[in-house]
Amino acid sequence: MNLSNKIGQKNILVIGDVMLDTYYKGEVKRISPEAPVPVLKKLCEWSTLGGAANVAANLAAANQKVYLLSIIGKDKTGERLKKHLSEVNIETEMLLPLGKCTTEKVRLLAENNQQMMRFDNETITEISLAERIKLVEMLEKRIDFFDIIVISDYGKGLLTFEFTQSIIKLATKHMKYTLVDVKDKNYEKYSGAFLIKPNLNELKEMTNLSVGTNDEIIYASHKLREYCNSSYILTTCGSRGMVLVGEDNTYFVKADNREVFDVTGAGDTALAYLAAFLANGYSVEQSVEISNHAAGLQVTKSGTSVISLQEVIDTISNLNGDTKNKILDRTSAEKLRELLPNKRIVFTNGCFDILHIGHVKYLRKSAELGDILIIGLNSDNSVRRLKGKDRPINSENDRAELLASFDFVNYVVIFDEDSPYELIEQIKPDVLVKGGDYDNKVIIGQDIVESRGGKTVLIDYIEGKSTTEIIKRIRNEAYNE
Repeated sequence: MNLSNKIGQKNILVIGDVMLDTYYKGEVKRISPEAPVPVLKKLCEWSTLGGAANVAANLAAANQKVYLLSIIGKDKTGERLKKHLSEVNIETEMLLPLGKCTTEKVRLLAENNQQMMRFDNETITEISLAERIKLVEMLEKRIDFFDIIVISDYGKGLLTFEFTQSIIKLATKHMKYTLVDVKDKNYEKYSGAFLIKPNLNELKEMTNLSVGTNDEIIYASHKLREYCNSSYILTTCGSRGMVLVGEDNTYFVKADNREVFDVTGAGDTALAYLAAFLANGYSVEQSVEISNHAAGLQVTKSGTSVISLQEVIDTISNLNGDTKNKILDRTSAEKLRELLPNKRIVFTNGCFDILHIGHVKYLRKSAELGDILIIGLNSDNSVRRLKGKDRPINSENDRAELLASFDFVNYVVIFDEDSPYELIEQIKPDVLVKGGDYDNKVIIGQDIVESRGGKTVLIDYIEGKSTTEIIKRIRNEAYNE
């Protein structure tokens, strides 16, 4: 499947429970004398949009015009959440301060991003009749404006049985698709929705049927579709992928073969990309396949985060054996900041003449420091000036394509200068990575990165692993023969 980053911008409404995900990251070096628990020294903190707000954020990252209908508390957490929404251009005029408090989930992370603890601040109470009437009236006034409606149920009190049914019936009356990410065991709550998205456990609970095998998943999905009078059931099956069941078809999508780092938010990302591409005229099967790739990207990241349209396009191109979208010219590299808003960009550079295990481990560790890894690659002319007239062994195009073939490498940019300084100025990375041998040395581009609040990280090379040593060994063996 070939995608274009020029898909249309549709008006998509997200309705559901919103929350703020806050992270405290630090280091643990001792046990508390008060109790046998680790002491976390906080080094930094940040917050991201959670729940239905995360669905909205992923839709915005997919280049859609997003509106959010929900409730928040009259508190500072609600103000912070609205600020985050505004920063990613999500419309908030339908976000009403009606609840007692805004849900916030706080996670404590050790240095390796290992979650030590989570505590939640929330009050779960169902909306009142008066609040429901107010929300429905507001929806009814604007429903014709929206191209598709997404319902994200997190069971926090907004989506009562009556309100959920009011949304679905109103959408059906106005011929709007509704996509529902379920939480309630009562399937009647979601009756009439165009597509319902449970996970395996939710499918089992809603149907009281076994879902251990593919045949059982298909049978249970057909039953749920009949119960809910829905066109499709999309069951997410974790590492097994997704199963789409319609009236006359069943469509299996295998999960991308990726290292799972954190499953938080994967369902939200899948729902968002499903909605974005359905709204843009793609078939249900095509939209499911694309959403599966987006969810596969999500699980490689730490915590709740958004997946950009460009990342999905590049991933699908790479899976098709086409790495050309990952090898950028200087003009395209300069536009990455605009294409990848709110992404933590990591940059490193080198000749990478003969790839070896030292390179691979160094680059993989670099990728773990952010969301996007960009490699600045010395051109053939640049390598000759730095290494001598008999280098490089491999051409710049071959070296670029080899680097681009790694799934943890997002982009490769060839530069002709002896120094990557100008390229770093163009890209404006958040993290600059160099080898451990640069300790106590001047690092080119460090001033650019740190002036923007970024940081420089040194990663040790594997001792005895280098292109120069490999070339020497090959030449010695050839001479001895």
